[in-house]
Amino acid sequence: MSSSFFIKGKENPKLGKKGKNTAVTKRKGDGDPAGKGKVRAKKPNKYNEEISSESETESPAVPKKRQSNEEHVYEETPQEKKLRLAKLYLEQLKDEEEKRAEEDSFETDLIAGRLQEEVLEQKGKLQRLIAKDLIPPDASEIRVLRGHKLPITCLVIAPDDKCIFSAAKDCSIIKWDVGSGKKLHTIPGGRKGTEDRHVGHTAHILCMAISSDGKYLGLSFRKGTHDLYSASHDRSVKVWNVDENAYVETLFGHQDAITGLDSLSRERCVTAGGRDRTVRVWKIAEESQLVFHGHEGSIDCIQLINEEHMITGADDGSVSLWSVNKKKPLSTVKLAHGCHGDAGLEQPHWVASVAALQNSDTVASGSHNSQVNVWKCGQNYRGLEPLFSVPVSGFVNSLKFSSSGQFLVAGVGQEHRLGRWWRLKEAKNGIYVIPLKRKPSNPEEAKVTEY
Repeated sequence: MSSSFFIKGKENPKLGKKGKNTAVTKRKGDGDPAGKGKVRAKKPNKYNEEISSESETESPAVPKKRQSNEEHVYEETPQEKKLRLAKLYLEQLKDEEEKRAEEDSFETDLIAGRLQEEVLEQKGKLQRLIAKDLIPPDASEIRVLRGHKLPITCLVIAPDDKCIFSAAKDCSIIKWDVGSGKKLHTIPGGRKGTEDRHVGHTAHILCMAISSDGKYLGLSFRKGTHDLYSASHDRSVKVWNVDENAYVETLFGHQDAITGLDSLSRERCVTAGGRDRTVRVWKIAEESQLVFHGHEGSIDCIQLINEEHMITGADDGSVSLWSVNKKKPLSTVKLAHGCHGDAGLEQPHWVASVAALQNSDTVASGSHNSQVNVWKCGQNYRGLEPLFSVPVSGFVNSLKFSSSGQFLVAGVGQEHRLGRWWRLKEAKNGIYVIPLKRKPSNPEEAKVTEY
């Protein structure tokens, strides 16, 4: 009996231990589970440390999340959160102020540049150099607007470049939409002898202008005002005030019918005197006039480039640039549109119209040689260089640049606007809208040529 007892003890020594441990574990498991952690904390032996570490890796999600929440709460208290938000707000304010300062600086530069341009414009010394960038348009890009029955005699473009007003020998006035090319309104002409019952014109309309605000259509408005200048075959210039519907005064001096008239913002206007071969600058406030000589034929058209310079065209075929401070032209191009006729009997093509892109170095002239010539003014307006020609069939009786410089409008007819010396049957009465294309330029070049 005793031997068998010792044999059992030798053969299964571990089983007894396992049983004992199992029983102990089972009893401990029956109690509070928190006690398990306390027992392990009291007996940190090698095996217990390994088991506890393995148990942590088996369920890591709960303790890590709890630990991260505790760290987060610990790292940022309400006071620290307020401080952080305050710093962010201050940084945003700083960025906004810096951005606003940059914008204000940019706007200040723009305003300074604009004021400088206005000062130069008033002095007549502003000359935007854009001619070098212009290139001739394709024939397919030129639009033709038709509506008048007889040759176009004059036209004007609204200040916003959205509308064109044209007049013709049929005594009518038509308002056109530039974008669509459609008629917006028509004032029909009447026959001679119907003046008492017809609202519109009953004779050829030879000159037309529009006020700066686009409210009134007349002969020549002083820029920025409703002061109106008119000229006539009676050789006089009359001054009117449209706001008060009042006549102001009459100016005398020309010895022949006045064929051209223009004005800008100064209280003065310029006129072309036709066969008296003079150009006159009328100083309204001083009640005086300046007389200029230069052309050998009838001066049929005139246009101000700026307050100090102007361009004229005559039936001797010449185009001239003038300064109001000199009695002779600064530059003259003779036979600007060539000649016509048999050999030995050649006659110059009459220059019937001129136009100027205000405060720039670009001008244009028209005749009946089926071309509109675009010119570049030299430095200080002391020369004229041809840029390119645009094919237009007929008498180019009127030319106008848009305010933006994006297009040029030509009023064309089968006859000269002042008479019926020739008739071009192949020509068609209409308005040609000619786009002014520009060379592509890179930003660096654009910065250099900004003005």
